[in-house]
Amino acid sequence: MSKPVRAAMIGLGFGSEFIPIYQAHPNAEVTALCRRNEAELNKAGDQFGIEKRYTDYDAVLADPEIDFVHINSPIPDHAWMSLKALDAGKHVMCTVPMATTIDECRQIVEKVEQTGLKYMMAETVVYSREFLYIKELYDKGELGEIQHLAASHPQDMDGWPSYWEKMIPMHYATHVVSPCLGLTNGLAEYVSCFGSGKVRDSIAEKSGNKFAVESCHIKLQDSDVVAHIWRFLYDVARQYRESFDVYGTKKSFEWTLIENEPHVIHTAKKPEPEIPEKVEIPDFAHLLPSEIQKFTLPSEIHDADHLSFIQGGGHGGSHPHLVHEMVSSIVEDRSPWPNAVTSANWTCVGLCAHESALKGGERVTLPEFTLKR
Repeated sequence: MSKPVRAAMIGLGFGSEFIPIYQAHPNAEVTALCRRNEAELNKAGDQFGIEKRYTDYDAVLADPEIDFVHINSPIPDHAWMSLKALDAGKHVMCTVPMATTIDECRQIVEKVEQTGLKYMMAETVVYSREFLYIKELYDKGELGEIQHLAASHPQDMDGWPSYWEKMIPMHYATHVVSPCLGLTNGLAEYVSCFGSGKVRDSIAEKSGNKFAVESCHIKLQDSDVVAHIWRFLYDVARQYRESFDVYGTKKSFEWTLIENEPHVIHTAKKPEPEIPEKVEIPDFAHLLPSEIQKFTLPSEIHDADHLSFIQGGGHGGSHPHLVHEMVSSIVEDRSPWPNAVTSANWTCVGLCAHESALKGGERVTLPEFTLKR
């Protein structure tokens, strides 16, 4: 390229993790930063040597030097910020989830169709080393036919920003939905979900949700495979975990029960004691430009004390992969993965799942706009 793709980082803190990756990428740069808190904005700008600094999002969108925005703002801001950026002619990468309502997801999908701009939901799990390892096994045929998929995301959100107290477990489900659907590049057709247990009254009043745990089955479109996912945010005793289990005819992968212990591969038709084998997951930095390969390593995390990493396993080395996918999609003028439709399908699984739970497990079909490639 004659000039790099120019990004504006919207929301810092966790978003700051991506700045040095963009700065090192051969085809990108961070042109501007945006944060409401001016003192924190200037602190980050000074740290990373970025002169353009905005406290007003509209001013960012009016800047002709910005090609796309990378949104890392709180969840309630994701949809309206994405829509305003697309209206302003900017490509969008936005952290998860895409939105908090089905209608907002629909609006983003329609806006992308109308404008021809790129939209990518920055789902960390499908660019984690664990997912890339399982995907490689699947693509090589080593797993055989997929028979079942399962994923869990237990997490204690006490101590996180207060807006999490308003969150419903399945409304933040993309970390478990995405690997189940992304492995075969499938879409969810319909869901059935049950709520279990109850959260304390103060959480129930703020969120409008009484369930402590939500447990959902997902029927994959044009497939005989069903996935099972479950989530909780409060009032259940368990260590943080983002797990992904895959059961195939030849081999199966099971996530460790305890964080930082080895995962397990089960191989069919071996003597019973030899079926399970603990495995170490390799890194996949070789898929990236050499300039940003180091950013898959935990040592390159900017703020290791951030709750996203204390409870998040370092996001599996996914950050440089996300950056490279978004930048490459703009450079190559192609759809990023996940694109707007796929992102909407992954997000709406959780939204439809909670609707199902409120109806005692009734089947809820995904909206039509999420089922079109």
